Amino acid sequence: MAFKGVLIPVGGNEDKGAGAADDYSLDFVKDGILSRIVRESGGLDSKIKVITTASQIPVEVGENYTKAFGRLGCTNVHILDIRTREDTELAENIQHIQEADCIMMSGGDQSRIVDIIGSTSMHRLIKHRFQNERIVIAGTSAGAMAMSNEMISGGSSSEALIKGSVRMRDGMNLIPGLIIDSHFIQRGRFGRLAEAVARHSHLLGVGLAEDTGMIIENCNHIKVIGSGMVIVFDPGSLSHNNVEILPEGTPMTMTDLTVHVLANGDSFVIDERQVGVLPVDAEFE
Repeated sequence: MAFKGVLIPVGGNEDKGAGAADDYSLDFVKDGILSRIVRESGGLDSKIKVITTASQIPVEVGENYTKAFGRLGCTNVHILDIRTREDTELAENIQHIQEADCIMMSGGDQSRIVDIIGSTSMHRLIKHRFQNERIVIAGTSAGAMAMSNEMISGGSSSEALIKGSVRMRDGMNLIPGLIIDSHFIQRGRFGRLAEAVARHSHLLGVGLAEDTGMIIENCNHIKVIGSGMVIVFDPGSLSHNNVEILPEGTPMTMTDLTVHVLANGDSFVIDERQVGVLPVDAEFE
């Protein structure tokens, strides 16, 4: 099925334009993550709805995004402070989702997104619009991880690759081909994502560094944006994967796991497992 919407998962801690930061090397207004989200959504007058459900401090998070989008010149940003399943059914909130050009899910706990919004009228409307209209669905950290069908819900990075150390559950079912992890470089989540793809070897694992994201069109064509890296784990050529026969708590073995390290401007086609690398001297779009 050809989906008309655009997904933009982000690895967390994206530049919000509050001041110079050594971690970021891109111009906030011209090339920053939020700027790209605004551009994909239709420009500064686009209707941007920020859902803060994942966060335990939704008011503060909402204020931060209002200021950040304001620095870019956005004129129509609304914060949806949805804390209960009852909130998802309110006519006012449904109307905001219906009119949105961009829906952005904040960071926090991805399971809160699924528990509160999953399988509600709001969730069904988001999926319907994503499948049938050119709407942007963006998410950072937990908001990115919740996009996938198979979602990482927790697990210690230090204990990863011990069978059972990574917890999985159903996500928001927006993209079927990926498992997404966030803060990937900064929190050392290589083992966590590797175990996830060992358990679901028909899927690709994508680890997003902070201030780094992907523009995904038709749930298939990926373009990397931001100042960091995207790590892709492709288990399609595994010659050994013992996850099925191991008891819980046992170290795992995988061989011939394909790994790609991608950066700003690089691309990837999910169905064909095809990488496109931007030439070193090329200009970013």
